[in-house]
Amino acid sequence: MQQKFLGPFHSVHKIAVWLLLLTTVSAVSLAQAPLVDDLGYKGGSIKGIAKWDKSLNFIVMGDWGRNGENYQKEVADGMGKAAHDLDADFVIATGDNFYPYGVASTQDYHWISSFESIYRAQSLHVRWYPVLGNHDYASNPDAQVEYSRISSRWTMPSRYYSKRFFIDGDTSQSVLMVFMDTDPLEKVMRGVKPDSLKYPSGTMEKQLAWLQQTLSERAAWKIVIGHHPLYTGGWRKNSSDTKNMKELLEPVFKKYGVDLYIAGHEHHLEYTKPEGKTHYIISGAASEARPVSLNPNGGKFAAAEQGFAAFTMKGNKIMIQFFNYKDEIINTSIIQK
Repeated sequence: MQQKFLGPFHSVHKIAVWLLLLTTVSAVSLAQAPLVDDLGYKGGSIKGIAKWDKSLNFIVMGDWGRNGENYQKEVADGMGKAAHDLDADFVIATGDNFYPYGVASTQDYHWISSFESIYRAQSLHVRWYPVLGNHDYASNPDAQVEYSRISSRWTMPSRYYSKRFFIDGDTSQSVLMVFMDTDPLEKVMRGVKPDSLKYPSGTMEKQLAWLQQTLSERAAWKIVIGHHPLYTGGWRKNSSDTKNMKELLEPVFKKYGVDLYIAGHEHHLEYTKPEGKTHYIISGAASEARPVSLNPNGGKFAAAEQGFAAFTMKGNKIMIQFFNYKDEIINTSIIQK
């Protein structure tokens, strides 16, 4: 049978269809990378990991987006194993999500090279609740908010926000989590002039009013997450930004009975319990580690190793397990209500 010649329009049409398909595939890939099966995920479970029945479990990591370098991939592998073993409900990222200058848009290459292609374990395809860090402000911080619209797991509804969880679905065991945007606060206290886009005038007063209103709500547990620490045994322990954050936020935490403050910024793992109710956790070593020592004001644990932390909450207690990039549990601490 003689083949019918369809002319150049048919060829152009085929090319257009293929381009449309490639664009669609690229958009899907940007929003979610292929999953890696947990059961075969580079060796499986972490030896000695502990879990309580009917508990709320989540992973905390920070200071991480380096295209897989500085042990980012190794930490991500361990996170996948721990999240699988604990059946993690979500992941918290404590800021400086993309080095060195944040992301420019939702199409920035970092979304693939530092996030989607690194945290591929099926167990990590849960909700991620990030906060912004100082490096994220170097480019376009709102791009990370906008990415929530196209991602199946990245969940940042605004620059600061709150979320309430329930342990084992029990409404009497509510956990109020407050996700702060600390970089504008630190900049204002340091005397940086307001910026019409990044640090608009009145930004600190507005967020502090929101913070106090949110923390005034009743909850069994109150946990605040921000990038800048108030207590640290790292190289910023005597810096002006740490002192400023402590002077600004510690009175608020005391007034509203905050149980935990979780931060990053310092590239290590740390647990400090000074006088008062609030416990202070740093998990900022998901791709780089720096020297640290025990904080003299209530330091309980500090490690200059790449890694992350896992939290298990049940009733009136919290278990925190710190992991290094070798899948080793380097500290376990119990916080009693």
